[in-house]
Amino acid sequence: MHNTILATKIGMTQVYVEDGSISPVTVLEVGPCTVDLIRTIETDKYDAVKMSLTRGGKVVASRESRIEPNDSYESGQTLDAPFIEIGGKVDVIGTSKGRGFAGVMKRHNFHGQRASHGVKKTHRQAGSTGMSADPGRVIKGTRMSGRYGNSQVTVRNLKVIQFDADSGVLAVRGAVPGPNGGLVVVRSAVEP
Repeated sequence: MHNTILATKIGMTQVYVEDGSISPVTVLEVGPCTVDLIRTIETDKYDAVKMSLTRGGKVVASRESRIEPNDSYESGQTLDAPFIEIGGKVDVIGTSKGRGFAGVMKRHNFHGQRASHGVKKTHRQAGSTGMSADPGRVIKGTRMSGRYGNSQVTVRNLKVIQFDADSGVLAVRGAVPGPNGGLVVVRSAVEP
């Protein structure tokens, strides 16, 4: 049984849950996915299946997912999501929104420098980043300005609030990375 499927993010909303409280949810449109290619140890040195997500008869995206050696798939097979059940947990992988080149205040939440007492036109700058004579260089990993966002993010153990297998609409509690309409990968939760 496969444990991965492709989906598109519809957006966020809120729903009432059993105890009467309101829960913030992200709505995803899951599948349908079609098997395009099957990779095996004999031919490709690993076991995987390449699946494509279709919307309105068009292939929107395709991804590869590792499988167990004893799993059986056929080319052209339609994949559903048997691992998704209400009350269960899933992991969602997406690409975060890109924010371009950002300064240290936006990227790392620095508080900035004082706005008085001799500070001139450097209120949003990082300040000193290097050392003196020893070691005489900037240490790797120092938090500085740079590209922010547009990176792969995995959100683990999201609770499934609602799931309609016929329409493929899935509601998970909490936020999912990426813009509305963006591609995400939904997989069964990896236990910690």
